[in-house]
Amino acid sequence: MKIKNIKVYKIDIPLKEGSYKWAHNNHVEKFDTSIVMLETDNNIIGLGEVCTLGSSYLPAYSKGVRSGILEIGKALIGKDPTDIFNINLEMEKKLKGHPYVKSPIDMACWDIIGKNYKMPLWKLLGGKFGEQIDLYRAISQESPEMMKQKVVEYKKEGYSKFQLKVGGIYQEDIERIKSVSSELDHTNILVADANTGWKSHEAIKVVKQTKNLDVYIEQPCETYRDCVEIRKKTSNPFILDESIDSLKNFLQAYDDGAMDIINLKISKLGGIYKSKQIRDLCVELKTPMTIEDSWGGDIATAAISHLAHSTPEKFRFSSTDFNSYNSFSYTEGSPKRIDGKMKASDSYGLGVEIDFSKIGEPEFVIN
Repeated sequence: MKIKNIKVYKIDIPLKEGSYKWAHNNHVEKFDTSIVMLETDNNIIGLGEVCTLGSSYLPAYSKGVRSGILEIGKALIGKDPTDIFNINLEMEKKLKGHPYVKSPIDMACWDIIGKNYKMPLWKLLGGKFGEQIDLYRAISQESPEMMKQKVVEYKKEGYSKFQLKVGGIYQEDIERIKSVSSELDHTNILVADANTGWKSHEAIKVVKQTKNLDVYIEQPCETYRDCVEIRKKTSNPFILDESIDSLKNFLQAYDDGAMDIINLKISKLGGIYKSKQIRDLCVELKTPMTIEDSWGGDIATAAISHLAHSTPEKFRFSSTDFNSYNSFSYTEGSPKRIDGKMKASDSYGLGVEIDFSKIGEPEFVIN
């Protein structure tokens, strides 16, 4: 089997709530997402997606996805997409770094592998654990009262895990955490996700003021060193996200005792292949994970569901369903949230089929 062509589509995905806000005054009204379609010489089509959450969150941006694929795409024509290790080696040889560029290609290759061997992706990744995947709901950064009200509303939809977007003015963040915490009980999980937004002295004040609350502290500061120092100053459970962008960095953080949980984002690591490496190591080292991505639509949500559902439940802290945040769907078969949970498809590969009437013509084709 060989890759015959690569088609890349650009689509805009608007949000149901109109906007999404988080640390450093970042906000978006719609997401620029890239869809990758690999077609093989025996007419199997693999799908991948990456959405970078703007250009000022991680060192990634949407136009960079498409220009990066133009850089590496030609070298993949004629290669066997089921030879996933060599596909990743070829991409790395043609473009150093830029893992987010490689992620949708890797994802599409996994989709092809599943379709070729007539298996759902979760089976290829280790099997299915449990009937459903628990989801968290991210709460866009707003006033304390507004965020509290949103949590009340999402509890009615079946969510029990909430990730507050803080990392703003730290005094307001303290009020956000306290306000939302007052609406939760022991069956709920509350994460204060600063997305690197606090300076060390601000993070210290936040953890001191919220030490008696049942709240997880996530990535308070920009540098790994500063996060480790804050970790020493709080007894609350601690999550690292942005600092975990490679297997090497995960091992360093594990050796340092720098966290209780990590956020594993597929595109931040370069795709499913490398995400699975860290996932399997986390299971071996008994480190729980939130399994997700930076953002995305139907295809990215499907990939998240397969990686999460193939992870033992005791190490699956949480996950998310980005397609429920969006007001635009472009596939059949993508996971759907029910009562704050989702499950991976039992169809072959990712289990989704594109509605071509909704995505238009490709931005470019490589063949």
